[in-house]
Amino acid sequence: MSGQTSEEPASAALPAGALLCLSLAAFGSGISMRVNDALLPSLSADFGISLGQAAQVVSYFAIAYGLAQLGFGPAGDRFGKYRVIAWACVGSALTSLLCLLSPGFEALRLARLLAGIAAAAVIPLSMAWIGDVVAYDQRQPVLARFLSGQILGLVVGVALGGFAADHLSWRLPYALLAGLFLAVALALFSMNRRLPARALLRRPSQGSALQSMVNDFSHVLALPWARVVLLVVFIEGMFLYGAFVFVASYLHQRFGLSLSAAGGVLMLFGAGGFSFAVASGSLSRWLGEVRLVRWGGALMSLSFAVLALAPAWWWALPLCLLLGLGFYMMHNTLQLNATQMAPERRGAAVSAFAASFFLGQSAGVSAAGWLVGQLGMAPLMLGCSLGLLITALAFARLRSARRPAG
Repeated sequence: MSGQTSEEPASAALPAGALLCLSLAAFGSGISMRVNDALLPSLSADFGISLGQAAQVVSYFAIAYGLAQLGFGPAGDRFGKYRVIAWACVGSALTSLLCLLSPGFEALRLARLLAGIAAAAVIPLSMAWIGDVVAYDQRQPVLARFLSGQILGLVVGVALGGFAADHLSWRLPYALLAGLFLAVALALFSMNRRLPARALLRRPSQGSALQSMVNDFSHVLALPWARVVLLVVFIEGMFLYGAFVFVASYLHQRFGLSLSAAGGVLMLFGAGGFSFAVASGSLSRWLGEVRLVRWGGALMSLSFAVLALAPAWWWALPLCLLLGLGFYMMHNTLQLNATQMAPERRGAAVSAFAASFFLGQSAGVSAAGWLVGQLGMAPLMLGCSLGLLITALAFARLRSARRPAG
């Protein structure tokens, strides 16, 4: 399998709408990921269970989403990334329908686990496909524009879940998701037939699927730079989400802000990410990879540190916006490196990247849950602030010492 040649323009022969279809798939994936956050009280009341039990629909989805990353990367390399994404959207439509029709909580919990598996293919394989068809020096803003779909999905997912919980039924979002994923799947299959050969790259595998997967990930992990990127994104996810998941509770407990209002404040994190997506081309040209990481880490660190010491709740409004901007400045640069750290096994490499980020989030949230009880929320945010700054500066230094990728 070979990547894009230097003679090919970034989007040569790609049909109009190819990237848009992927962004719409990411939009659906983002909604599916966050739609249950605000539905938990409604699920608790309807099924007569505790809020903690209702939260299993979130944790089951998240666990399945993280673990399934490892299987879809090699599958995309073997069968074609665009095609696998299309079939994943079919699976997401079916699992959304299962959620809609669930007769009880056990059935809903199982359907959400299956939904996590189906949605897991969309983001990493889309990033890997972009790596196949877009030259490295033009790739970062394209990745950012693609990820604007996921960012909007995360925001819409929270809003849709809250609206359904307050005014309609918890089943409504799943009906809308099923329709959205089905429409996107049809568009992806149609687009797949029109793609040029260079956008349909496959790498024939020898041996069983399991042996192929082991070989792919062994190859990725044998590369020193790949190990650096995977470790850094793990640490980034650990420090960012270790503090971020407690911001709403912090605003509620310290300033008496209602949880719904605190959730609205957190939506500004997505707005910050979308701001980066809009300005990514200019920022990438102006700052370059190294300074994007440095400034992104500095903005995240500053946001958490000031929030921990803020005298009033409204300080969180600009701080959450800056936190989202800083995160996507750094994370998008890490994503760019992930698409190039093993070009001949790009699907497996980006899937390993996504899994590392997810596992970092899980480790960070678990550790932070214990630390909050021991130290409190403000010290936790200060510690994560320092950790993010050190991580960003360390990666920036390593990246500056490495010759430009291409």
